[in-house]
Amino acid sequence: MDSYRNGDARPPIMQGSPPAMVPPKLDWDRPPWNRWAFQHIREILPTAEVWRGNGHRHRFERAEADLDDLIVEDSTGAPTTLAGLLDETYTDGFLVLKDGKIVLERYFNGMGERTLHLSQSMAKSVTGSVFGILAGRGLIDPARSVTDYLPELSATGWSGATVQHVLDMTTGVNFSEDYTDPYSDIGQVDVASGWKPVPPGSDPAFRWPAHMYELILGLADATRPHGAAFEYRSIETDVLAFMMERVTGKRLAQLVSEELWQKLGAEESACFTVDSAGYALADGGFNATLRDYGRFGQLILDNGRGIVPADWIETTRNGRHGPDFSPSLPEGSYHNQFWIENPRSRALMCRGVFGQLIHIDWNTRMVVVKLSTYSDFSNVAYSVATLKAVHAIAAALG
Repeated sequence: MDSYRNGDARPPIMQGSPPAMVPPKLDWDRPPWNRWAFQHIREILPTAEVWRGNGHRHRFERAEADLDDLIVEDSTGAPTTLAGLLDETYTDGFLVLKDGKIVLERYFNGMGERTLHLSQSMAKSVTGSVFGILAGRGLIDPARSVTDYLPELSATGWSGATVQHVLDMTTGVNFSEDYTDPYSDIGQVDVASGWKPVPPGSDPAFRWPAHMYELILGLADATRPHGAAFEYRSIETDVLAFMMERVTGKRLAQLVSEELWQKLGAEESACFTVDSAGYALADGGFNATLRDYGRFGQLILDNGRGIVPADWIETTRNGRHGPDFSPSLPEGSYHNQFWIENPRSRALMCRGVFGQLIHIDWNTRMVVVKLSTYSDFSNVAYSVATLKAVHAIAAALG
């Protein structure tokens, strides 16, 4: 079945009692099912709470501007309105903060202000920020070897790699990020993380990992020297998280709660999906509300407000840039689990498949959050059009 945009009639996924259309376990994260599933992860998978605590809620002031009719470019480069682009790109939630105030807040596809939405790989930046907090306390050192913290990885492709290599995804570990191949390493992550069952009809001789750490221990090969090149591999974030758990004696969900979520004044508790061993999926299993993603982005824009070290954020904004870094970020870079848009603005970005984005720009004092459910894992034209729209919004707001 094809996916549907917000302007289309919505199929009755999970409507009725009992519902007539239930997302299949193998394809809940694929279109059209993802349009429902990304807002209902706790109904699909086991999760661990990221408690917001009993403290204050960071209240946003509002300075709303009429931006729905702002002229931007669609995915073909033709003129459209911002509202039209948000419909074209399967948007679930869209938030613009200027000088810490809400300028635009829109919900679509049944999403509301309390809805937790799957972050996909934006979770990597959340994890990296908590790592920065621990590093600032001297609990973990990016310059040391991975095996200083996880000695059992001496028999894997991470042998000889530094923690900084893991942070920047420049280790030489052999890991395939082919989302369409169920036998690829990322396909095995689906099974190990508990997101998917073993595919029916798969080779009975193939040994599927029981949980994420078993998968990591099985990655024995390296394809190049550590530090030689950037290659996007989600598993690096999970290795990072296991190091964080090892040095603190706490699970990742608890760390994110205590070190970040309770302190930034989140409005709602968040959650992580967890595997059979209780490990919270650091590379993509985080879920939060639209405004709380905005609070996270604003915290980074405010140079950490004493929560995330300011020098960690400043260092994160410097990377080895292009050319031809990625199809949608030709001048981009990647450092400390964040994307950097280009060497001029040094704007930071959290990005995830199916169209997740937090854009953080010190020059414009803006944070933009876009939560989406694309009809494919990635769409370069959608991503490029979205970035152009972010810049158009900044120009309109002055």
